[in-house]
Amino acid sequence: MNSKFAGQLLLVAVLLMSPPGISAQLELSVVDDKGNPLKDAVAALVPQQKIDYTAVPTAIMDQRQNMFVPGVLAIRVNTLVRFPNSDDVRHHVYSFSPAKKFELRLYHGMTAEPVLFDKPGTVVLGCNIHDSMVAYIYVVETEYFAVADAQGKISLAAPAGKYQVQIYHPQMSGNFPESTITLDDSQTVNNKITVNNLSAAKTAETVDEFSNLF
Repeated sequence: MNSKFAGQLLLVAVLLMSPPGISAQLELSVVDDKGNPLKDAVAALVPQQKIDYTAVPTAIMDQRQNMFVPGVLAIRVNTLVRFPNSDDVRHHVYSFSPAKKFELRLYHGMTAEPVLFDKPGTVVLGCNIHDSMVAYIYVVETEYFAVADAQGKISLAAPAGKYQVQIYHPQMSGNFPESTITLDDSQTVNNKITVNNLSAAKTAETVDEFSNLF
């Protein structure tokens, strides 16, 4: 057997013995108690072993036509969020949520400093000038998360393993019961999740704690 042919056989053997890809796929359909798709639901896969995130990625929460864009933003812990104001008027962004209390006083353009979200939890945003402006930032302890589209569909890819599934939505009146799921790379897991504890949508007026400053 010549050396070239032997080398080709060795390469084939190595490829056959190589482990399959490490990404497993989870497809979720999130609906309300009437079976309607739940747009803007957030799903997060939290690994059993807690990870200390040191890198600091950046996310954007814009302000356009007196609205926060997007209305729901999901990020992992230790993420910087920039709050550009693309409107011609000034905004005053704030939150008094336990996960992150801050305020960005009257500004426009890119003049506001980015905010570091270093704790997990739900952060409700408001504008002290425009009461109709409200948005949500969900800070999760994982890199595996996504926001549902208009059909309530969420696709997540993560390494094979066991995870806690966390669900969030602006109209949830309490915490959604966590469940455990095991993913492997041999098949796609399809699940339907029904969220029953929904209430009326909140407005910025219900979270305004800085109105006495103006």
